[in-house]
Amino acid sequence: MSTIIAPSILAADFAKLKEEVEMVNRSEAEWLHVDIMDGMFVPNLSFGLPVCEAISRYNTKVMDVHLMIEDPGRYIGHFAKAGADYISIHVEASRHLHRDIQLIKSFGCKAGVALNPHTSVNLLEDIASELDYVLIMSVNPGFGGQAFIENTYGKIARLKALLEKAGSKALIQVDGGVNDANAKALVEAGADSLVAGSFVFNSENPVQTIADLKAAMA
Repeated sequence: MSTIIAPSILAADFAKLKEEVEMVNRSEAEWLHVDIMDGMFVPNLSFGLPVCEAISRYNTKVMDVHLMIEDPGRYIGHFAKAGADYISIHVEASRHLHRDIQLIKSFGCKAGVALNPHTSVNLLEDIASELDYVLIMSVNPGFGGQAFIENTYGKIARLKALLEKAGSKALIQVDGGVNDANAKALVEAGADSLVAGSFVFNSENPVQTIADLKAAMA
């Protein structure tokens, strides 16, 4: 399986949101990554259900929704109905992680768990077999454009070993500071999906930038 590219709409021009979504549709990206922030779990607000629903109306890619919110179980059903195909929640924010993972699956969505940079992959040992993907944050969540945390490579390798031991086929996704300089090394470490925000949307030709990112991993 080729590595999945998931442009993060958080880095888009919100005044041209429809056009930005359509740009991703034309590109080689497989997924569209949607970051939901509540101003509590992370020190920022992004957008909520009405915008997610609007994105879904124009999006033709897999819609990958990353819930950076406290007590995510309250909103899983709402985001599933708003168009999410994949939903990831933070191990640090869910009081009942297994229950929330099962809730995601009950709506027909793929279920993922996200880990902040300081969070050990070992916390997933008892739930790894239930997961469809794991999102490793390679920056501190809340704001785009941050510098990549170099420890991420080792963390990917540790996670891959844990998943293999558990017999899990979960994908490994990396989010934060991804660009054409580190993409190949991330894939070699074990990443299956790369989220790219500022690197894509701040470029002069985002469609070509996505193609270049694909080429960088070859």
